[in-house]
Amino acid sequence: MQVFAEVATSGSFTATADKLDMSRAMVTRYVAELEQWLGARLLQRTTRSVTLTDAGETCLRRSQQMLALMENVEEETSTTTAGGALRGQLRLTCAMSFGYAQLAAVLSDFLALHPQLKIDLNVSEGALNLVDARIDLAIRISAEPDPMLIARPLARCDSLLVASPAYLASHGTPQVPHDLARHRCLSHANFGKSVWHLARGTESTQVSVASPFSANEATALLKAAMAAGGIAMLPTYLVNPSVSTGALRVVLPEWQVPALTIYALYPSRRNLSPAVRALLDYLVGRFETVPW
Repeated sequence: MQVFAEVATSGSFTATADKLDMSRAMVTRYVAELEQWLGARLLQRTTRSVTLTDAGETCLRRSQQMLALMENVEEETSTTTAGGALRGQLRLTCAMSFGYAQLAAVLSDFLALHPQLKIDLNVSEGALNLVDARIDLAIRISAEPDPMLIARPLARCDSLLVASPAYLASHGTPQVPHDLARHRCLSHANFGKSVWHLARGTESTQVSVASPFSANEATALLKAAMAAGGIAMLPTYLVNPSVSTGALRVVLPEWQVPALTIYALYPSRRNLSPAVRALLDYLVGRFETVPW
């Protein structure tokens, strides 16, 4: 069922063989045995595509349910060895920029402490249904996390306005927030795309910005800013190394961008596996003093 589900999802026997580390012939054999057992053809194969039959769609839905149930049983009963060591697989999701700049290294350190564990990190900017995607833990940056999920704060997320020295030399340096309106601003598609909010002490303001380039991912905005594309609003966890080397300069340093919070989100406290609990505690400890 696992092999069949992978073929149905990827649409490729070869890709399934690569992912599951088996031969293509073995993948074909497993699917054939499942079809023989059910007495129904599950996949339509051509030289260019693999598609599900009606029976295949029913089988895929039931197979995914049974695989998820099997995985839950394994996680609840086998996440520790007889000696207390953690084992099994954890599935996480986070934004690409945070995974690249911070989380991947932290997870590597965690795995070094628990060598029998495996972690599958889904780097995604979009919202995922944690239950449907079988995600154990989502690391998300937000002002208000999803109220349907359990949220554990990990760290504060501050941001800076930055631009390259070349851009500022060519276009000038903003002196007050409303100077931003005449600059090329690089905006995040999901956070203040056309209006930027700034504060200085008790004073606050908002500026409508022109964004010739926007993206739904902060690393792309970082690269655009470094290429003299304009002024970007970027999280410190990503941009501080470029600021420290001088590749980017802080714009309007006395004005602050509203802070967000980095959360660990999970569906339920009930039956939380020892491995997930251990990772949560580890992340809280690692980000207690923000390393960036």
